[in-house]
Amino acid sequence: MNHAHEARAARLDALLARAPVLPVIVIERIDDAVPLARTLVDAGLPLLEVTLRTPVALDAIARIAAEVPDAVVGAGTVLDANALAAVERAGAAFAIAPGATDALYDAADASPLPFLPGVATASELMRGLERGHRRFKFFPAEAMGGVAALRGFAGPFTQLLFCPTGGIDAASAPAYLRLPNVATVGGSWMVPADALAARDWRRIGALARECATRP
Repeated sequence: MNHAHEARAARLDALLARAPVLPVIVIERIDDAVPLARTLVDAGLPLLEVTLRTPVALDAIARIAAEVPDAVVGAGTVLDANALAAVERAGAAFAIAPGATDALYDAADASPLPFLPGVATASELMRGLERGHRRFKFFPAEAMGGVAALRGFAGPFTQLLFCPTGGIDAASAPAYLRLPNVATVGGSWMVPADALAARDWRRIGALARECATRP
């Protein structure tokens, strides 16, 4: 690993170490962005991933970055170079993709943002390694073998760390977090759709507090 690759891994490690769970947030109403972020941060989850799945996602990132100083807000579902540039302009602190293409790797190399590419297979991991990456999103985690798959990756792929995401809930998260090659777990169970629709910040806060301590 050269110096640039070590620096990239260190930047991601510093981010992923902020909390054992990374809330994966889908925001439909822009007015929910700031109170939701404050609720999660106050509950001990300062690292937030706002997915680019809604028309207000970029505005939500910008508002959280400007109005919730203790939040470290990044963007998820970053699919191409244009999206990466857009989240950088919005003030995102990091970017996460569900997979990775050569074009997206090229854009990430040219961007100052810490970038977490998604992988699902050993071949995709090897491709990411060739591009100098040592930290990955494992997605969709449960569908691709879950804890057993990550245990399997630990043999040939030493010194790699993962953020598994996809199908993980409060019951399954602890098993992932006990793996030595898991830095943090991504999920949305602490922000149930019905609670967010009702703006039930108390319920969301209670669920988030249960996630804030690594088992």
